Amino acid sequence: MNGLDPEQQGALCDPARLGRQEEILAAATTLFAEHGYSDADTQALADRLGVGKGTIYRCFASKRELFLAAVDRAMRLLWADLEASIAGIADPLERVGSAVRAYLDFFARHPEFVELLILERALFKDRKKPTYFDYRERNAERWRSLYRDLIAAGRLRSMPVDRIRDVISYLLYGTMFTNFFNGQVKSSESQASEILDVVFHGILSESERDRCRDELPGANGSN
Repeated sequence: MNGLDPEQQGALCDPARLGRQEEILAAATTLFAEHGYSDADTQALADRLGVGKGTIYRCFASKRELFLAAVDRAMRLLWADLEASIAGIADPLERVGSAVRAYLDFFARHPEFVELLILERALFKDRKKPTYFDYRERNAERWRSLYRDLIAAGRLRSMPVDRIRDVISYLLYGTMFTNFFNGQVKSSESQASEILDVVFHGILSESERDRCRDELPGANGSN
C-alpha cells in the first residue's frame, strides 16, 4: 500500500516524476509549517522550487491534496525510521526501547511534521481518522504480536496487549506534543530512558507492589 487514501490517489506522479514529487512535498512541508494551511501559497512554493505552478498541479490536483500528501510523507518517514531502528535487533524488549528512542528523536529533528499534524487535526475534521492514527493502526498487529510473545515467555505480566500498546503509544504521543509546545529540555535519549524505566520497572517498590496487588483495582492486570 502507498499510504494515500482514495482522495489522494489521483495526485500520484508517474514513476519518472517521483523524485520531483518528493522535492515538492519536502518544500511544501516547510511552507505549511511556516505559514499554516490557509496562508500557504502554491505560487510561493513554485518560486521556492524554481518551477512553474503547473509542475505542482501535475503532481497534486489541489492544495488540499498537496497538504494531505505532505502529512502522509511525514508518517512514511516516521515509520521508515522506526523500522530502521529495530532492524537486526532480536530481543523484543530491546526492539521496544530502540523504537521509543527513534520516535522521540524523529520528532525532535522534525518539528515541522508536528506542525502538519496539528494543522490536519484542526482543519480537516471531515476526515474519519487523522493520518497519524491511520498509520498507527496499520502497524498495530506487529506490536500486538511482539507483546503476546513477551507475555507467553513470562517476560511481561499477563494483560491485554492493547493496554500495553496504548499506554506506550500515548506516552510518546503526549511527550512529542509537550516537547513541541514547551520546548524539549532533555535529550531524546534521556527522555526515552526515563519513559522506559517507568514503563518497564514501574514507580512502586517491591513491597508496595505486593501490598497494592491485592488492594488496587486493575493492579493485577485484569480488565
